[in-house]
Amino acid sequence: MKTFVIGCGRFGTFIAWYLDRIGHQVSLYGRETSKNMIALMEKHGNDYVDFSDTLKLTTNLDEIVDAETIVISINAQNVQSLCDTLKPYDLKYKTFVLCMKGIEIATGRRLSQIIEENMDASNRVAVWVGPGHVEEFYREIPNCMVIDSDSTQVKQRLIDELSSDLIRFYYGCDLVGSEIGAAAKNVIGIAAGMLDGFDRSSLKGPLMARAPREIGHLIKAMGGNELSAYGLCHLGDYEATLFSPHSHNRMYGESVIKKTSYDKLAEGYYTVKALVQLGEKYHVELPICETVYHVLYENQDPVCALNDLLSRSQKGEFL
Repeated sequence: MKTFVIGCGRFGTFIAWYLDRIGHQVSLYGRETSKNMIALMEKHGNDYVDFSDTLKLTTNLDEIVDAETIVISINAQNVQSLCDTLKPYDLKYKTFVLCMKGIEIATGRRLSQIIEENMDASNRVAVWVGPGHVEEFYREIPNCMVIDSDSTQVKQRLIDELSSDLIRFYYGCDLVGSEIGAAAKNVIGIAAGMLDGFDRSSLKGPLMARAPREIGHLIKAMGGNELSAYGLCHLGDYEATLFSPHSHNRMYGESVIKKTSYDKLAEGYYTVKALVQLGEKYHVELPICETVYHVLYENQDPVCALNDLLSRSQKGEFL
């Protein structure tokens, strides 16, 4: 399968490496001004892995027309801009696979919706979500992930073509839930990092119990299956996001409390604003997300925010 990967950050680079590893014909694209791409061109690899000679690095977007499948791993807030860039190209009958996890702040759109609204009707869209850190995949530590799409045929083809000894894929059955759950877990990762920063890591247990319930309510209100919040897209990704030293979102949350600088991309920072807006739109209470939002966007004192969250009125555990 000819695959064109857009995005040369940590995960996009991994995707390209993985697809090359399992025998795909891969081109990895990055802008010629990108620091990541410049470094990849110089080393033909990065700090984690050396690429094989069969993996092609390119700064020429025109090559996208030769691919059967287009895999995208960029900042979620830049998807519409990318679509605008791609409109002049003839990309009919191609499959887009989205590997990032987020929600567009300006509109509340899921990322698959952005692609569907901007690309040709002949295109198909899938999402690739679930747990696992590139640092561990590069060390040949396997994990489980999910492919989801509105098209059963696309899911079947992609899982057949992408499965290997390194990743066991499951068929997603709820595109809304898969996307919202995957995006929201980054917000919960920030919350977990904040608890680490407070030296209250034992509260991660309650966080893990309550957060899927909260996100499940939103998924259901949006027309998805609330059980998706308990699957690989969300709860199944908690170990990698709430505990791992490789988690950008957890590290960012900890840095907020400790008042230290952190310059890596933490998608949860943007996602929490979109989630709070969706909660208002669909009349769903999101107390954990709202607490994170108040701290990040309204400069609420984190100690007061945590106390407010813990002093909410009592309710049944499974309501």
